Amino acid sequence: MPLASYQSSLTQTQSGFTLVEVLVAVVVLAVGLLGLAGLQVTSVRFNNSAYLRSQATNLAYDIADRIRANRSVALASPGAYDSVAIQSPPPACAVVALSGTIANQDIQAWRNALACALPSGTGVICKGTLDAADNCTVIPGSVFSISVIWDDSRGQSPAQRFRMMTQL
Repeated sequence: MPLASYQSSLTQTQSGFTLVEVLVAVVVLAVGLLGLAGLQVTSVRFNNSAYLRSQATNLAYDIADRIRANRSVALASPGAYDSVAIQSPPPACAVVALSGTIANQDIQAWRNALACALPSGTGVICKGTLDAADNCTVIPGSVFSISVIWDDSRGQSPAQRFRMMTQL
């Protein structure tokens, strides 16, 4: 077989091979981009969950600071701050006209902040300890337990809680 005819038959059998390489590369690139898109969606979901947890933490410390600022009333008056329980449904986010004692104004402002900052945000304040279901066990002294509850259905399980205890 002459060399010229061997080369022509060789080029005919290899035609279109680069098209297959390009298609394989496009498929690999598409799978990689789908993986990156899934990673981005997961990242946004967890970032939102972390943001809500930060808001809950700030709001719990906010009411703890309000209680500390009004310490004499919080310790002397039963129910001034520790009568706050879970509301179902939670209050709507709105401009609140504060009224009543300083303790009542603090509670009203805190509940409104919970409703505005957290989806389905509610809270519990107890002069004592809270169990897993946020039931209050009153103990004498100056220990307050605070629980913030919100709906985090975009992040993890729907009901999330942040709990803290503080001593005045």
